[in-house]
Amino acid sequence: MTMVRSKLISIGGLVAGTAGLLLLSACGAETAPVAQNTSASPSGSAPDTSAAPSASSSSPAPAPQPVQPSAQAPKNDGLCKAGDVKLSIKDSDAAAGTVYRKLVITNASGHPCTVQGFPGISYVTGADGHQVGEAAYRDGAKGGPVQLAKGESAIADVGFVNVRNYDEAVCKPTETRGLRVYLPQETASNFVPVQGLGCAGKIPGNQLTVKTVHKG
Repeated sequence: MTMVRSKLISIGGLVAGTAGLLLLSACGAETAPVAQNTSASPSGSAPDTSAAPSASSSSPAPAPQPVQPSAQAPKNDGLCKAGDVKLSIKDSDAAAGTVYRKLVITNASGHPCTVQGFPGISYVTGADGHQVGEAAYRDGAKGGPVQLAKGESAIADVGFVNVRNYDEAVCKPTETRGLRVYLPQETASNFVPVQGLGCAGKIPGNQLTVKTVHKG
């Protein structure tokens, strides 16, 4: 009996010791840190850093400064403008079927100005001043510049064809109130009142002709 009890005590101690070891092992498994995988890319490739903000993206780019336009003086090319002159028509001579008159361009401004080339001339009529037929045909070569001091004049010779010489059905004769005149290289016009007769239709010729400006 003594031997049996001694063996039972030994077996019980062994079982208790084993249970204690298992208990300690289980407690150690619960408290051990778990290793984390810090690499999101496969082996051999560089880690993905696209989600990480860069140092430059944290501050906005400076706004561009507006460019200030440089101040410029108004352009003065020295040419006579519509508001600088007074226009008139003077009779001259006549040829077969055409009457030649002088378009007189007088500098009425307080400063000198220059004219050069061909004025643009056309018949106009009606309260609205609409054009009648084709504008004047440029006859001859362009002349040199003509400088006009205050009160001085330049002249352009204008030919007025007798439109009654054309077929009436083709010409469509129309009474005109005067002439619309554009100085050379000018976009504003002047009006010269002069009664006439123009062709509203398309004629085989020129109802008006104009020569280059020359000194009066």
